Amino acid sequence: MSIFEIDPDICRARTLASEFYTDPQYFELSKEKIFARSWQCVGDASASETLRPITLLPGFLDEPLLLTKNGDRVNCLSNVCTHRGKILIDEPCDANLIRCGYHGRRFSLDGKFLSMPEFEGVEDFPSETDNLPQVPFQQIGEFIFASIDPISSLDEFLDGSNIDYAAEFSGLRLMEKRTYEVDVHWALYCENYLEGFHIPYVHHGLNAIIDYGSYTTETFRYSSLQTALSESPALAGGGEVAAKYLFVFPNTMFNFYPWGISVNVVRPISPSSSAIEFFTYVREGSDGPDDLLHEVEVEDEAVVESVQRGIRSRFYSNGRYSPTREQGTHHFHGLIAEYMK
Repeated sequence: MSIFEIDPDICRARTLASEFYTDPQYFELSKEKIFARSWQCVGDASASETLRPITLLPGFLDEPLLLTKNGDRVNCLSNVCTHRGKILIDEPCDANLIRCGYHGRRFSLDGKFLSMPEFEGVEDFPSETDNLPQVPFQQIGEFIFASIDPISSLDEFLDGSNIDYAAEFSGLRLMEKRTYEVDVHWALYCENYLEGFHIPYVHHGLNAIIDYGSYTTETFRYSSLQTALSESPALAGGGEVAAKYLFVFPNTMFNFYPWGISVNVVRPISPSSSAIEFFTYVREGSDGPDDLLHEVEVEDEAVVESVQRGIRSRFYSNGRYSPTREQGTHHFHGLIAEYMK
């Protein structure tokens, strides 16, 4: 029986087997089956203004990609020469074309082949395969998303949550950007994000200011939305929203607060390590987050690294779900199983 069988009934289902997190072959396979076919957030809120004519996208599934900007037009292209496979651009730069440093092949900023020395007499040349491959990408508000081989449109990945993305993703100011490495499989980090079940046990400071009893999780085709109400006096129709946590499969988290948005992107490095990119954006007139946000991040890091050590135990294979608290994790595991089959 395949380990990628998640019962759609959460009351009967068991979690993913520990082999998924520990076996290197599944880690490599997940990059092709999950990450290459989904959408990745690759640009920040000010990307459209700050992009240089040629900008690299480092760490994108080990696939060399670049963004080019020609006037108002932005392209996402392969960063590999179509002649002999050399990396074309090593550093962001200002240029009006792309030139390979190996044999002089040239491309326009939209990836079209321009010229190649010493190729007189080559039959059927140039052809479409001499152009740089275009990578699907889309900009919503001021965030840029890209996908190598999307299984579905970005709109479908974002659909269902009733969030006005164009409005929410605009008018933001980047306050902080940082990246750090944690000793944990990428999916374990995401699973922790996808449930509020651990809040009373791990996040005592956060638990003091939200109404845990009213915490809700909604699942959609490729995303899920958690809503936390505050302990503030009730407003008309219910408590005041303290935060909304939107997860877009497989590794992107948009956290909506009264002061702005924080974005977490989990980049897989190895079966036991991930790079977590944190972006903090504030709205006009806001001072941004308090120290509690960082405190919660540190607490999450500690608990998921403990899980990373625990799942390697000979006595652990998988577990069960709380039907009332782990709908997001169950949904996430179902998508992983769907992609990995």
